[in-house]
Amino acid sequence: MTRTRRVRVTRRALWRWRRNPLRRHSDVVEAWIVLAVWTVALLGGLFAGGAAGAAVHRSFADRRAATHPVSARLTENAVGGTPAGGGSPVLAGYDVGKSWVTVRWTAADGSTRTGLAKALPTAKAGSRLQVWVNHGEQLVGPPPSGAEVACESLATAVLVAPLVATVVWGGGWVVRRQLIRRRLAEWDAEWRQIGPQWRNFSGGKG
Repeated sequence: MTRTRRVRVTRRALWRWRRNPLRRHSDVVEAWIVLAVWTVALLGGLFAGGAAGAAVHRSFADRRAATHPVSARLTENAVGGTPAGGGSPVLAGYDVGKSWVTVRWTAADGSTRTGLAKALPTAKAGSRLQVWVNHGEQLVGPPPSGAEVACESLATAVLVAPLVATVVWGGGWVVRRQLIRRRLAEWDAEWRQIGPQWRNFSGGKG
């Protein structure tokens, strides 16, 4: 693109900001709306995405803070336990080959607790297994790792940011459509007033 063409394109894009006899008040309003929409869509999308990612990170952090690992002992051979691959095929992929077995551990108050945990089929009765419990000494799933938290937070931010930007842009598009309709109605009203005079002038000139 040549320099002259670039200048023409720039002037055409910014004509609403320059004074000229064809510019109307609605043109100025539309120019400000376009600027505001793009600004809010960009900054709002980034802010919303960052806030959503931070919220996911805090949620996982709270989950990790509400649990702690303990060392439990298997009370039976895992090979005789119930397979842990049931339920959703997607989630089951993480438990392929594992079985539900009864484990025993010592709670913080010194009492003995038992529950079901997942173990590999090679685990023998009496062997140790790390499990996670909440403040009520109930068995819970392990909290996500740092890498998993980072991936989930980033994925949430990446999904939310363009979604918010799209919603803002859509709202601006609706407002602009209303302005365009109003401007066309104004042109029609003015033409109904000027049109007869123009045709009379042209006919008289002929």
